[in-house]
Amino acid sequence: MTIVNFIIYFMIMVGIYALLSMSLNFQVGYAGLINFGQVVFFCIGAYTSSLLATKTGLPLLFCFLSAMIVSGFFGYVMSIPTKSLKSDYWAIATLAAAEVIRLVALNEGWLTGGPFGVMSIPQPLQSLFSMENYPLFYLLLVAMCVVGVYFCLTLITDSPFGRDLKAIREEEDLCLSLGKNTRALKLQAMIVAGMVGGLAGALFAHYITYISPENFWPIETFLMWAMIIVGGRGNHAGAILGAALIQLFNVSTRFIGAYVALGSDSMASLRMIIIGLLIIIFVSYRPEGLIKEKKKVYHLRTSQEE
Repeated sequence: MTIVNFIIYFMIMVGIYALLSMSLNFQVGYAGLINFGQVVFFCIGAYTSSLLATKTGLPLLFCFLSAMIVSGFFGYVMSIPTKSLKSDYWAIATLAAAEVIRLVALNEGWLTGGPFGVMSIPQPLQSLFSMENYPLFYLLLVAMCVVGVYFCLTLITDSPFGRDLKAIREEEDLCLSLGKNTRALKLQAMIVAGMVGGLAGALFAHYITYISPENFWPIETFLMWAMIIVGGRGNHAGAILGAALIQLFNVSTRFIGAYVALGSDSMASLRMIIIGLLIIIFVSYRPEGLIKEKKKVYHLRTSQEE
């Protein structure tokens, strides 16, 4: 892999994980929903789009939209029994839901291919580009998705709905006393986050053209948490910056092998050690992350101002 190809690959993966990071940040940073199973939306989006593309031959745009819809619907289903739970129990329930879906994908070979996964996943508009130029097109596609999701989530979080989510994060009981339906708000937040995570899964699947349950271990959720801890919770730019930094540490360690004799297992462990130390440093010395959340201050109007 040449350095140019590596940079393109790195930027594509940053874009995909930026979507995942923004989807988790939308739940944690804005609604205060501690989701330890965010990878489930990544998994559902990837399998939905891949299976539709390989088994039915439907247009890839329809496959991508279906991935978002199905992932959003699962966010709705998953939040129905858990929306009344407190944050710690919510976290455990989401982790269990994600692992259930991964095990279903692993064992239901008639549908998902089981441990062999889904192969030969088509790529969008591949026939229009040469093999050398296609990665650049895919990078542009991912970048457009990141920019579009960023502006959509910004509109949502700056709206009254977004302010209600922050109210739940800060003090749910106070939000309830003001007549807000916090259960419905949590449910809607899960749907939005599920749709964004499903889009990331579809982009990932059609980029690498092969997926299996091995791609969706709980460690992926750990990486997403690292991204928002490092980048900063409660703002979308922080989620994107955190995704870039964690991906840099996650993929650049492969170059250490040229200088230090480490096996693949040791290299994978080294990545997790580095990222774990990074999380400890930020939690201890900069808990707000690299980009601090900007909190709005509202002032009461005086009689003279009116």
